[in-house]
Amino acid sequence: QVQLQESGPGLVKPSQTLSVTCSVSGASITKNSDIDWVWIRQPPGKGLEWIGVLDYVGATYSSPSLKSRTSISRDTAKNQFSLHLRSVTPDDTAVYYCARGEDYGLGIWGQGTQVTVSS
Repeated sequence: QVQLQESGPGLVKPSQTLSVTCSVSGASITKNSDIDWVWIRQPPGKGLEWIGVLDYVGATYSSPSLKSRTSISRDTAKNQFSLHLRSVTPDDTAVYYCARGEDYGLGIWGQGTQVTVSS
């Protein structure tokens, strides 16, 4: 079965880069044109926020509000993709999720990883 697992730093300092990696098992991130690989976050007490997406050929798209600070990369040998959010502030504190995106919306999600940006 398809499973996604996030790993992250737990704590980062303001102005640093927040990096989170999603390990995918049960599906290849390179071989299905109908599937995208997505980053979402949920700040404390707030709703879900879409961050960006990676498609099967490695093209990336990011939220306009975060685009200038966001990079998404992949390691095809490890079947992993990663989020890099630069110049973070306490407002970037959130649970960060990876998920599989399909035509109808988001399917399989990882469990999420808490990342706190200290003040």
